[in-house]
Amino acid sequence: MRVALFGGTFDPPHRGHLGIARAAADAFQLSSVLFAPVGLQPLKDGRTTTPFADRFAMVELTCGADPRFQVSAIDAPRADGSPNYTVDTLATLHSQMPEAVIFSLVGADSFLSLRQWRESRRLLALAEWIVVSRPGSPLGNLASLGLMEEERKRIHLIESVHDEVSATELRHRLADGDPCRNLIAPAVAGYIHDHGLYRRPAPNDYTKP
Repeated sequence: MRVALFGGTFDPPHRGHLGIARAAADAFQLSSVLFAPVGLQPLKDGRTTTPFADRFAMVELTCGADPRFQVSAIDAPRADGSPNYTVDTLATLHSQMPEAVIFSLVGADSFLSLRQWRESRRLLALAEWIVVSRPGSPLGNLASLGLMEEERKRIHLIESVHDEVSATELRHRLADGDPCRNLIAPAVAGYIHDHGLYRRPAPNDYTKP
């Protein structure tokens, strides 16, 4: 069994995520891709994310696009409120699937910050890494990480995915009332509408003093 962990905020999950997952599953004959919404990013940018339950539900709806895709709660919020570290998640996945070949699927923009991640050397030992090119993050920049030869052998590159979907722009469009049905699954668009996610508060939504 060949399993890839695909972590992220997925706020919201969109067409670009599906393109990455499909490219990886096809290229590396993956049995499954585990879409794992993260509870709390260690390298967060200060932005408040949509509640985990909503992001998990949207990812679950998105995963219906391919039988190889599964939603996973392995990166759910921790009881003590501490950040979710990929090194711990991969170690847990190994314990749950001891016979599986484990991959970690990331975009090049994220992977370029690897040396800021907890136990980066151990990360490269815990999994094979599938690194996908992203706009503005050429794969050639990976040389800046100073990888050892044995580490480099565990990194596999995909340069064929160039579907430019900005999550920030997507959220802005959703806030403006655009359902973005060309970028997100219809079921996810329906969920966003039904739960009032991403919309800008109307003037009468504010509590009067």
